[in-house]
Order: sequence, then structure tokens, then C-alpha cells
Amino acid sequence: MLGSISRSLEWLLEWVTIFLMVLLTVIVIVAVLFRIAGDSLSWYDEVAAICLSWITYYGAALAALKRRHIGFDSVLLSLPLYPRMLAVIIAEIVVIGFFVIMAWAGLRVLEVLEGDFLVSLTWVPVQFTQSVIPIGAVLFIICELLSFPEYWRMTASGKSLEHAEIEEEVESELKKAGAR
Repeated sequence: MLGSISRSLEWLLEWVTIFLMVLLTVIVIVAVLFRIAGDSLSWYDEVAAICLSWITYYGAALAALKRRHIGFDSVLLSLPLYPRMLAVIIAEIVVIGFFVIMAWAGLRVLEVLEGDFLVSLTWVPVQFTQSVIPIGAVLFIICELLSFPEYWRMTASGKSLEHAEIEEEVESELKKAGAR
């Protein structure tokens, strides 16, 4: 069940991130075309910056789900089993703790921003644009928790997720080559 939830969330985060990247690309292209035509769009900079921050937050959650953030697997795996697993627990507590604080702070920021609107698009509430902070933090926590059991298993067995992925790719290529 955890696997299907993880796969569904991965699919959702991938498509949200892809949509936002396409949207940002379209906004930039349209803004450039308008500028070439001699008529700049007043809202371009503000909306492009918001799209970029949303891509960052949702992409970070996706990276957390796949455990693709910068890490020190080689250092971690060089430790004996019990200190290694203790380090994994401490690191997870620190990361989740940070994002709990970030979600709380993000909610506080939304309270402060109540009633504010974008400068260039006066009908868009700033709360909407900044809601990505607490939402992204909560998504990151969920993704960390969903990916933790597999990370725990791999770390306990002395394997790196990165190395396991490389081994799977090599095996896949060998099977393809053998089928020819």
C-alpha cells in the first residue's frame, strides 16, 4: 500500500512540476515576443518568479520522494551498522524537524500577508502565491516519510540508493543486449 501511495504521489509531483515548467517556458516566450513587438508585459517578472519558486518547492518534494537530494552515502556506509543507523535516524529527525518549522513559519507568513495582492496582477492574493511554502514543506515531510522505509532497508544492508539504481540499469541493459 505504501508503494502505491508513493507511486501516485510521484506521478502527481512529476506532472505538477512538468506543468509548471511548461507554463514558465510559455510565459517567458510570450514575454520575449511582446518585448520584441515593443510592448512589454507588466506582470511577467512577478509571475515568472512565482512559477520558478513553485517549481523549486514541488521539485524538491519529488527529489525527497526519490531520495535524490545531496547526501553523504559513502561516508554513511563507511560507518559500522549501529552508528550508521543512528546517523540515519538523527538525520531524518533533523530534516523533518526543519520542514515542520518551515511549514509553521510558512503558515505564519500567510497570516501576515492576508489582504495583500500582487503588484502587477492586483486580483491575485499574495497568500495564494506564497502558499507553496507550507504546502511544499508538508509535501517534503510526506515524501521523506514515504521513502524512509526503503532508505532504511538499503542503508541497513550497506547499499546506496544511487549504486542500486546503477546496478538495476546495468542489469536492464545486459538483459536487452542478451535479447538481441
